Amino acid sequence: MKKTSSAELKKREKFLLEVTSLPTAAAHEGAVTRFIRAWAGARRHLALAGDRHGNLLVTRADFKRACRRTPPLFITAHLDHPAFIVLSAEGREVKLEFRGGVQDPYFKGAAIEIFSPDLSRAYSARITSLAPAAKPFKTVTARLSKPAPLRPGCLGRWKFPAAAIKKGVAYTQACDDLAAVAAALTAYDGISRDEKLAHTALLFTRAEEVGFVGAIGAARGGTIPKNARLVCLECSRSFPHDSPIGGGPIVRVGDRMSVFTPELTNAVSAAAAAYQKANPAFKFQRKLMPGGVCEASAFSFYGLSSTCLCLPLGNYHNMADIDGVARGKKARVGQEHVAVADFHGLVELLGVIARQLDAPRPTPRQSMEKIWAEKGGLLA
Repeated sequence: MKKTSSAELKKREKFLLEVTSLPTAAAHEGAVTRFIRAWAGARRHLALAGDRHGNLLVTRADFKRACRRTPPLFITAHLDHPAFIVLSAEGREVKLEFRGGVQDPYFKGAAIEIFSPDLSRAYSARITSLAPAAKPFKTVTARLSKPAPLRPGCLGRWKFPAAAIKKGVAYTQACDDLAAVAAALTAYDGISRDEKLAHTALLFTRAEEVGFVGAIGAARGGTIPKNARLVCLECSRSFPHDSPIGGGPIVRVGDRMSVFTPELTNAVSAAAAAYQKANPAFKFQRKLMPGGVCEASAFSFYGLSSTCLCLPLGNYHNMADIDGVARGKKARVGQEHVAVADFHGLVELLGVIARQLDAPRPTPRQSMEKIWAEKGGLLA
C-alpha cells in the first residue's frame, strides 16, 4: 500500500477529533447521522440508504451488482455513546435519564452539559442526585448554572474540555464508538474508489449502548444479506499488560458472551499477519477481550458471519481509574482516549482486509494436511 503522507495523517487526526466531539446518545444519534449524510453526499460515487430502524448504509452505486460475484463485506460501527436525555426541566432543575453503562459513583456531583434542542448551544449543570434503580434507565437530577430553554428530549453529556491530541493520544468526549466511525469513514474513502472492492460497504447502527437495538433490527429485518461478512469496529477497554494503548488495533477473537465466527476471524488475522510480515513497522494485536459484549456477538447469534476489530480504549465509558474506584478511590469522569497511532493502524488494517480478505490462502484443514504429508511418517 502507498505510504500515507504526514499532511494526510494530520488531516485524519483533525477528522478524528471532529467526529468524536459530536453529541450523541442511544436513539438520539441525529448529529452523527447528519454528519455521515453530508460526508456521503459530497462523494458522487457513493449511495446512502437507511433501514426502517434508522441504521445507515453507505455503498458504492454498483454495490448490488458487485455482490453477485463476491459476498458483501460490511465494515460496521455504532453511532451512540452513553449519555443523558432530558425528561423534564423546571427553572434550573432538570431531570434526566442516563442511557448506557456507567457505575453509580461516577455520577456524584459530576459536571455535565445539556444541549439546546437544535444542539447549537450547551448549558452547564451539575448532578445533585441519582436514582440508580429507576427503570428503564437510571435517572439523575441536575441543577443548571443559569436558566436555559430546555425541554424533554434534549441531549446531555459529561462536561469536558475540547477534544485534543496530546503526546500522541487523542483525548475526546466519545471515542466509543465515534473513533470507530471516523476510522470507517476514513478507510472507506480510499476503499470505495477501487471498483474491485465495490462489494465493500459501511453499516452504522443505532442504540448499541442499551442492548444492540439497531444491530438486532438490522439482523432480523433483512438489512444485511445472509451471505455477508461483517467486520465490527469497537473501542474496548485497554488492560495495560494485555491490550495496551499504543500496541496497535486489536483483532478481537471474542467477548464475554461469545467467540466470533472463527473462519472470518482467522482470515482477518491472517491478512493482518501477512501485511505485518511485509511491513514490520505495522503493529496489531490479537486478543480475546475479557469484558463487555459487542455487536459481533449480536450478529453471530442471528447466523451472520462476524468478527471485530477494536481500538484499545482509556477511560472506558468516561470512567477514570475503574480499578482504583473498585478499591475505594473517589470516582471521577474523564475523557475517553485512544492512541493516534492505533487509529491510523486501524484505518490501514481496514484497507488491507478489504483488499486481501478474499485472496486465495490455504484453509486450516489444508495446512494440517500439509503437516501430515511432511511429518506423519514420524508416527509409523
